Amino acid sequence: MPIILLIIALVALKYFEVWKFADMSWWWIVGAMLAGFVWFEFVEPALGLDKRKAHNVDEERRKERVKKSFEDLKKRK
Repeated sequence: MPIILLIIALVALKYFEVWKFADMSWWWIVGAMLAGFVWFEFVEPALGLDKRKAHNVDEERRKERVKKSFEDLKKRK
């Protein structure tokens, strides 16, 4: 996510010609976009980070479901 925010900031600063970013080449921004693409398409799946995030969400759902089930069981007694 930080790389996406960096790309947005670089595009805005370059477009509005702010400070030293006005002289910066567009290739730096294209390079940042390419780095973001490589990260999200190849590196993150290779490291299993995308699956880990999905697994954490599923684990939280499971914990909430178990907690709710025990609360419902206590209310029945």
